[in-house]
This record gives sequence, structure tokens and C-alpha cells, in this order.
Amino acid sequence: MGAISIIRISGDEAIEIVNKIFKGKDLTKVDTHTINYGYIYNPYDKKIVDEVLVMIMKKPRSFTMEDIVEINCHGGISTTNKILELVLTSGARLSEPGEFTKRAFLNGRIDLIKAEAIMDLINAKTEMSRKLAFNQIEGKLSTLIRNLKKEILGIMANVEVNIDYPEYEDIEKITYENLKIKIEEIKKNMKKMLEETENSRIIKEGIKAVIIGKPNVGKSSILNKLTDEEKAIVTDIPGTTRDVVEGTVNLDGIIINIKDTAGIRETKDIIEKIGVERSKKLINEVDLVIMVLNNNEELTEEDMELLDKIKNITHIIVINKVDLENKLDKEKISNSNIVMCNTINIDGLDFLKQKIKELFNLNKIDKQDFNYLSNARQISLLKEAIVVISDIEEAIATKIPIDIIETDLRKIWLILSDILGEIYQEDLINEIFSQFCLGK
Repeated sequence: MGAISIIRISGDEAIEIVNKIFKGKDLTKVDTHTINYGYIYNPYDKKIVDEVLVMIMKKPRSFTMEDIVEINCHGGISTTNKILELVLTSGARLSEPGEFTKRAFLNGRIDLIKAEAIMDLINAKTEMSRKLAFNQIEGKLSTLIRNLKKEILGIMANVEVNIDYPEYEDIEKITYENLKIKIEEIKKNMKKMLEETENSRIIKEGIKAVIIGKPNVGKSSILNKLTDEEKAIVTDIPGTTRDVVEGTVNLDGIIINIKDTAGIRETKDIIEKIGVERSKKLINEVDLVIMVLNNNEELTEEDMELLDKIKNITHIIVINKVDLENKLDKEKISNSNIVMCNTINIDGLDFLKQKIKELFNLNKIDKQDFNYLSNARQISLLKEAIVVISDIEEAIATKIPIDIIETDLRKIWLILSDILGEIYQEDLINEIFSQFCLGK
């Protein structure tokens, strides 16, 4: 339901198909990139279906680099379905998920990085993730990859000339020394890109966090205060939270996905016991553990076991109920990431947010230069390229003939081409675009 619906048709016969059901100008004779007023009618009973505006975009000046027609009709399920039915019976077929973007890729309009970025843009939940996706659509990351390819291609060409035309003195002679310098620079750029990729994961997916601790230490209150919602039931009765409760916080454009868990303690209650086991399991599945302790209670054996369990995981210790008498021995907690708070009047929760920012360098994430790899496919390929570069460095150190080293250079060039989608497997492409919605 909406004011306007759009039916989009792409392909060699797109204009002819719509012209069969359009009453107005002859669409086969109008100029490209024009909007044409008229009616969609049923050619079988000659009855008008809707008053429309039809946009014509002739190849190659379109998203798919094919002829594209967009029928702008009145919104509503019945009208849209009827026009779609007429388009299909006139010779078109329903698109597959992501097929418009897939055609744009296959026809050379965009590379695979830009195609994947379109999906990221659709799924963007914050302004930062939107900027990350849009920068990739603009081609900034693609340009970085192409520049690396160009450098590698230049070295390969130089090697070829040195081998085939040794008499050319005006061509740089590729020695082990200068090859080592060139390779180190390429590796440095690749590793920088890879290191910054963690930022892109945080921007896109957010930070996965879990709140743990004994029953009745204020875990649910912290979740409710952070999310500004009554996500979790809060009572004075220990063991109220039996299962995982989830909420999200937008922290300076980064989503924090927080899970409140059942209080961890020994229990004979079967349902609570399942909740406790889930809580323990989550500790190894998140980016951040927030452990809550009560200021007015002494540390127990269970507390010490939990502190030991999370010592090698990024974590923050929240000492709650600071308004009550202090009985907790902070000397036993060897951790600098301690936040003091009181969930009754939200004292300290701002310090908790600040501590999260510090731990994940959120203030240092480059908010201007969003040139990060954005998915597992791109990351795994770049890691593969870095491994090959390490092989080249070893080959240089052992003085393996440079013409043999060139084979590994070619491997890197092909891997970078794979990231851009300049070489690809059909099954992989089908899998990538199957994740898109129909309209894209």
C-alpha cells in the first residue's frame, strides 16, 4: 500500500512489451530518459486499468545497460498486480531476486564490490553503515583494488621485458632488492586494508555484547536503562530472567546488540538451569562481556570463576549499587575496565558507554574514509593474496629466479580480479544475487 507503485522492466523487448498495453505516445519513438503520460489498458477487453507515467531509459544509459521501462502507477495491491499481470502476459517474465543488479554486473555497469555494496545499503541500520556502503557504490574501494592490480601488473610487465628484451637499457631492471621494496609496499597496503576491515564489521554488524553475573545484581536494569525500553522484567526475586533477552543501543552510529542472560548460579530449577547454561555458552560467542557485581556483596567463589572465565575476552566489570555499603573487595579484581554505577538513577551508565567506546576505538574509527572490505568473500580473498605475498618474500630471500616469482605475482593479480568480480564462478554469482530482494 502506498501512493505510487513502480513496475520495472529491463531487456531488449522492454519498450515493445509496455507499448502493447500503453495508451498515449508510441513509446518506441520517444526520446530516452523521458516521462510519458498515458494509461495502461487491457488489450483484450480494451478497458483502462490505471492512469500512469511511463519512464523510458534506452541502453546503454541505464542501470542494467539494457532498455529499461518504469511504469509509475497508483499504489495499491490490486492495481499493481493487474498491471504486472498484463506486463507478464505481454511477453515479460518475473525477475529473480537481485536480477537487475546482476544484469548491471554482467553487462559491466558495476563491479562485484559495488553490487555487494548495494545489498549492504539496503540493509544499513545506521548512518555510518549507510556511508560505508555508499562509498563502495561510488567505487572508492574498487579504485584502491585496481591501483594494487596496476602496480602488480607493472612489475610483471617489467619482468617480462627484462627477460625477453635484455638489451633495453631504458627499462628498469628488476632486481631482488627493488622487487623486495615493491612487494613490501603492496603488502603494507593490503594489510592496512585488512586491519581496517574489523572497523567495517563493527560499522555493519555492530558489537555483540552479553551481560552476565549472579541473579539479582541488576543485569536486567542495566539492559533496560541502556536501551531505554522495558526489555527485561525486573524484580527483587533472584532468577527472574530465565532466558536470553535482547536489546540494541545506537552508540555514536554503532549498534550495540546486548543480551541479558539468566543469573549464573547453581540451581535445581530445570528451566533456570537451561538458562544458566545458555548464559555460559554466550560468553564465547560475543565481542564484549559486561559482568555485573554488587557493591554491597562480597565476592563469591562463583564470581571468581566467572572472572577467570572472561579474563581473555574483552570485558567490562560493572560494580552496581554504589549507593549501598561497600562490601566488595576491588583488590581481588585485576582489571582496569571497571565502571561504578547505580541503576536506580542511571549513575555510571554514561561511563559504561564511554568505556565501550574506548575498548573498541569507536572514537578513532575513520568516519570520513570508509574504504573497508565489507564481507567474508572479500576478506578471505585478500587474506589469500597476503599469504601469496609472504611466499614471494620467502622466494626473494632464497634467490629463486625472478621469472618463477612472477607466477606468484600473477596469482595475486588474479585474486584481486576475483574480488572485483572480473573473473568469477557462475555458482558464486548466483548465490550472491539470490540474497537480494526482487526489486533490486
